[in-house]
Amino acid sequence: MTLNVERANGIAWITIDRPPVNALTIKLYEEIGHLFAGMEDWTDVNVVVLTGAGNRAFCAGLDLNEFLGARVEDDAARAKIVRHMFAAVRGAAMPVIAAVNGPALGAGCVLASVCDVRIAAEKATFGLPEINVGRCGGTAHMGRHLPQGLLRRMFFTGQPIDAAEAYRLGFVQQVVPGDRLSGTAEELASVIAKKAPLGLRLGKEALNRVEFMQVDEGYELEQQFSTKLMATEDAREAIRAAVEKRAPVFRGW
Repeated sequence: MTLNVERANGIAWITIDRPPVNALTIKLYEEIGHLFAGMEDWTDVNVVVLTGAGNRAFCAGLDLNEFLGARVEDDAARAKIVRHMFAAVRGAAMPVIAAVNGPALGAGCVLASVCDVRIAAEKATFGLPEINVGRCGGTAHMGRHLPQGLLRRMFFTGQPIDAAEAYRLGFVQQVVPGDRLSGTAEELASVIAKKAPLGLRLGKEALNRVEFMQVDEGYELEQQFSTKLMATEDAREAIRAAVEKRAPVFRGW
């Protein structure tokens, strides 16, 4: 099995499990894309944690052994599968936390970038080594988070940045010792999992849609989503609970 899924208490843990470094084959790209695209129907899940198995890497990117036999005439079809995976993760119905347990390289770095929040182990690194293997790509997604000068240095040199630098730049939201990574991700996920399901889903969609819009136009769209949320029973329950100083009981409608 290369993709492990566990769902409990409103949290889904998804682990890429392909030793030794969780490299991505085209089949695995397809599996991840299909899984995240289908999360709209996961009514028992409010938040997802994505991580890698083992202690060697979060995801080392494209499987070079498989790519060695790839044909140029098939590259457009392969590229479409890869794009779908990244779009599915970024567009997942609920928030996605990347728990980065080690190096995130190439497609692995981009995979972390399309999650909503990134928590990294101290030994984690983030790199775009495509130039070393005759490829381009990844900077369109990473450019959402990193300054252009640094991004171009990372691409032209193939050299990664460490977790501390990624945190300083705001790409990573928290850095913790490796043995605390899962617990820290679980703590954050538990906080999010207690929020209103519809609030999380509508908020996630609004955040994605307004990201590249002009401020006034984006805020108007956010207000439209807020009005949609206002019409739900969960929104009324949230207000009642705040007034009554108690924990809300959400029903998902």
